[in-house]
Amino acid sequence: MALKAGIVGLPNVGKSTMFNAITKKEILIANYPFATIEPNVGVVEVPDERLQFLKELYSPKNLVPTTFEFTDIAGLVKGASSGEGLGNKFLSHIRVVDAICEVVRCFEDKSVTHVEGSTDPVRDVEIINTELIIADLEIVENRLGKIQKKAETTKDKDALFEVAVLTKALNALEKSMPLRLIDFSEEERLVLKNFSFITLKPLIYVANVDEETLVMGENEHTKALIEYANREGSQVIMMCAKMESELASLDDEEKKMFLSDVGVEKSGLDQLILASYKILDLETFFTVGADEVRAWTYTKGMNAKKCAGIIHTDFEKGFIKAEVMSYEDLYKYKDEKVVKENGRLRLEGKDYLMQDGDICLFRFNVSK
Repeated sequence: MALKAGIVGLPNVGKSTMFNAITKKEILIANYPFATIEPNVGVVEVPDERLQFLKELYSPKNLVPTTFEFTDIAGLVKGASSGEGLGNKFLSHIRVVDAICEVVRCFEDKSVTHVEGSTDPVRDVEIINTELIIADLEIVENRLGKIQKKAETTKDKDALFEVAVLTKALNALEKSMPLRLIDFSEEERLVLKNFSFITLKPLIYVANVDEETLVMGENEHTKALIEYANREGSQVIMMCAKMESELASLDDEEKKMFLSDVGVEKSGLDQLILASYKILDLETFFTVGADEVRAWTYTKGMNAKKCAGIIHTDFEKGFIKAEVMSYEDLYKYKDEKVVKENGRLRLEGKDYLMQDGDICLFRFNVSK
């Protein structure tokens, strides 16, 4: 499933440094605004400790983790919604991502220019969020201007519903409230989906800190950011982009030793990847065997038939049954046969809702 998160923020907050670490790619990093103009895209593996156990159990020829896509979008500035700093182009790049990772500078360093002249995470967040709100507001106003009178004249049911939904969105945006904080029904969200509203997308704040703050756990800037995020129910991931760049060049064992030495349990990037995966309601099922052990991404709430289609359209078209065991049961019994002997291997139909960690063998038949 080609879902992706966009990395946004003011210029010089550490977005591109973080992106380099995420993808182990070398892209332009410069101490001036707009070093990134076209978005850089990178695909990363989703860290999953379950794959190591499955690898040891099956010794497959191929081990395929599930992946997630990150897009590094150029730094936004005050006035971006009206075209400042190539803002309109950058905003269009944000519209096509599924989630937003907003990088916020939470460190002091006189050698790294801050576009606003000082470090103030709440101010920076409000600059970005205001520009995104204004951009969405413009779309709502333009659309209402086109359909409102027509809907009221024709009394068309669908048009009137669209006007009601957009008016609800308009009222929120005019109060500087991102649409993700508004309670929309499933039917209302189907209407909003047509417009790719930026502020409707799920969001994670990434506090870019120095190494000392990462080890200590907080500083005055991170405290302010966390308080702000808590008020709107958003998550904050602490990360030292500089340290993550160093970690990117290490193998897994060296990485574990490095993190242990500095007293950090899990890298910020691993936390970010997992958090991005989670806010999009993504989960993982597995297929296993001697040829291949593979992790597959699906959206929470999908049934077995739809998940079979992720592997191949024929699997969905000719779906019969799914043989399913949980990762927990396989880990407990260490053998598929023992799982079956203990009555933990199940046959599930097309409407079975897949669970994170399910290990599946899909039975299907496509007539010629």
